[in-house]
Amino acid sequence: MGKKYDIAAFIWPSYTGDEPRSRIFWPEGYGEWQSVRSAHSKYEGDSWPRKPLWGYVNEANPDVMEMQINCAVRHGVNVFIYDWYWYDDRPFLENCLNDGFLKAPNNTDMKFYIMWANHDANQTWAKNLSDDQSNTVVWRGAVDFDRFKHVVERMIEKYFCKPNYYKIDGCPVFMIYQLDTFIEGFGSIEEANKALKYMRDEVKKAGYPGLHLQTTTRNSHAMNVSGVDSKGMRIPHREIMEIFDFDSSSHYQFAHVTNMDRDYLEILKDVETAYEQLSCDSKPYFPHVSIGWDNNPRFHRLGGAITKNNTPENFEKALRLAKKYADEHPEQVPLITINSWNEWTETSYLQPDDLYGYGYLEAVKKVFVDEEE
Repeated sequence: MGKKYDIAAFIWPSYTGDEPRSRIFWPEGYGEWQSVRSAHSKYEGDSWPRKPLWGYVNEANPDVMEMQINCAVRHGVNVFIYDWYWYDDRPFLENCLNDGFLKAPNNTDMKFYIMWANHDANQTWAKNLSDDQSNTVVWRGAVDFDRFKHVVERMIEKYFCKPNYYKIDGCPVFMIYQLDTFIEGFGSIEEANKALKYMRDEVKKAGYPGLHLQTTTRNSHAMNVSGVDSKGMRIPHREIMEIFDFDSSSHYQFAHVTNMDRDYLEILKDVETAYEQLSCDSKPYFPHVSIGWDNNPRFHRLGGAITKNNTPENFEKALRLAKKYADEHPEQVPLITINSWNEWTETSYLQPDDLYGYGYLEAVKKVFVDEEE
């Protein structure tokens, strides 16, 4: 047997209508499938509309997730990273994790961990408003210390304790998506650091050797392409890692690295440069691979970056680049993150569709399963 890699795919938990507040954005009652189903061709050569081969399934259904877990593991994806939200003083869109994944009879066949997607919730998600009101904020992502204590308590009591929660050296991994918003909630870098120390202390009190804090890194000139990001921190990555004593970093999207409005192979040149720069840091960087970018399914009008030529064959090249990085850093856990399992409305998903079938999943299997046997 060859080397075992942890291939972790992000999950956007919007493909369900089981969360009542989701109808603010998707009133038809089956989550963001509403935007996927209404996507239409906007220019010559557009690859949309696309259709999921599995149908517009409810991912908060344990039977659905049992099927998806089987497929993921078979193709080498053995970790799900769930986007997790706290809005309006309570969790949002937890159903896919709580009722789908964690109730699937085979959920222990793979690991999972949490990325706190702590950006503002705005009207980008509401297709009937997104063209003209995408910057209108519905809920703020920043939280103060009292609210943060509830987040910490929920992580420890509900998720970290699960036997299949992803840990490094026995420490549960917890990822923070947007650092500037995190700081905003506490008023200063100093107070934000106190909050992180509080979380580390609470995790130790719960009996773990510690907390593995991970940040979503961005290029210093990252732009807001998703419609939900802020412009990102302007502090150099290395300083961020030192100031907040993060244990590791990864990316969430190539869109945080470079301009996505071009050929995928050109994008990979910038990704390789980013890998080289991050390799010099004292803290581990876990290599990331994105499948592409095009969030036009969220809008009626055409606009924004569109990645070209991101075929399964070229995606395989990106996977090999990430694998090479992991192999060149044997002191690290061989963790590779992928955007994503199901970001349909950003056109960066592993799930099979009527354009490439199982092509993206087969690429993962070829690189990390078949060639390692």
